[in-house]
Amino acid sequence: MKGYMLIGGEKVFKDREIEILFPYDNSVVGTIPDGDEKDAELAVGVALKGFEKMKELTAYDRYSILLKAARILANRSYEIAELLTKEVGKTIKESMGEVGRAVNTLTLSAEEAKRIAGEEVSFDAAPGIKGKVGFYRRVPIGVIGCITPFNFPLNLTCHKVGPALAAGNSVVIKPSENTSLVVIKLAEILIEAGFPPEAVNVVTGYGEKIGDAIVRDERVRMITFTGSVETGKIIMSRGGLKKYAMELGSNAGVYIDEDQHENLDVVAEKVCRGGFALAGQVCISVQRVFVHDSLFDKFIEKAVNFTGTLKVGNPIDESVDMGPVIDVRAADRIMEWIEEAASAGARIMCGGRRVADTVIEPTIVVDVPENVRLFTGEVFGPVIAVNRVSGVEEAIEKVNLSKYGLQAGIFTGDLKAAFKFADKVEAGGIMINEIPTFRVDQMPYGGMKESGIGREGPSFAIEEMTEIKTICFDVGL
Repeated sequence: MKGYMLIGGEKVFKDREIEILFPYDNSVVGTIPDGDEKDAELAVGVALKGFEKMKELTAYDRYSILLKAARILANRSYEIAELLTKEVGKTIKESMGEVGRAVNTLTLSAEEAKRIAGEEVSFDAAPGIKGKVGFYRRVPIGVIGCITPFNFPLNLTCHKVGPALAAGNSVVIKPSENTSLVVIKLAEILIEAGFPPEAVNVVTGYGEKIGDAIVRDERVRMITFTGSVETGKIIMSRGGLKKYAMELGSNAGVYIDEDQHENLDVVAEKVCRGGFALAGQVCISVQRVFVHDSLFDKFIEKAVNFTGTLKVGNPIDESVDMGPVIDVRAADRIMEWIEEAASAGARIMCGGRRVADTVIEPTIVVDVPENVRLFTGEVFGPVIAVNRVSGVEEAIEKVNLSKYGLQAGIFTGDLKAAFKFADKVEAGGIMINEIPTFRVDQMPYGGMKESGIGREGPSFAIEEMTEIKTICFDVGL
């Protein structure tokens, strides 16, 4: 499949191309243009014209177009899911799930287009003020740069583009060079549904060239980014005076309390599914598990037994539960982290082996030292680190031993323990009797500490993607 950039509805090809590979066997899925600064500048210029055209659309127009785009996407579910599996390496079941969520995200964004409102301002609440009435309204900010990741290229792009368009902005999308083809398909669907072609632009290539040019462009009024902490910091240092929404790293922690004896089978399965979904390449994958001393051995036994039932292999096979990681470089790093932890005294209870270049067995490691990268960093691979703790107080302390704070979870029947955990853990989302991997698309989603700033979820993203304009009348009362 020969890919192209989409600028103002026109297909843009380049002599220089980047191959997109199927992570499972490195076969070529297609190519995309290797864009440069001039392509980014062109796309931003076109998006400015698109913003002017977006101003002509009513809230109902934007609602209707987004709803139509959701229907088109739903009708093409399997085609898009197959492309997702080939680009990302996620199983076909996971890909169908992502398409379903993307349809929902666009639908939620459509509904929010009708709800963007302000309210009256009580000017006469200030001393000595009479005869002034007015209100504020939320208005679109202009061109938004959307830099999207490889792991959920469809739904996470919808989480940026859906609210941006719902609010009346135009967008320039820079997808991951690993997973650009499905994003181009999404942009074409949005234009087919009725958005001005100039309002939905996709530029492809490497972040250091084309992404950097979008970030530095003063005409871009906001950057919404999902990716690493390091890249997020670079973006904010180079972008200058504009708005930012940053969904960055995580190493989500979950605590299993001492009263979970009867629920341990269910809890162990949930934890493992949360750690191994998409081969652990989910921002809120379960990575660090803290188990009460009294349950530790039983939990490990049940988790290892469940992990042994998972089928690993070619993600196109509908019977496969877990596929590859995105590329060989990622697999090399994950194996290095496992080996580092083992050398420092951790024990590998299952997995820990490389089945193929990009396929790593789902791995459970116990007694992980707190100074190794498997504990401190974001592994973004199929590895769960399990340590024992004496109770909820120690669990809170251990979960907070992280520069990240995206989501965390606790399994307990003790209401006081649940509230204490929710109050004391430094994370943007706390899941009670659920894994931290849980997310629905309408909830506010984002992190504390180095996990980022701002929130996703269509209604919350729209707040980030609009500005407040205050209007005051002197009516001489």
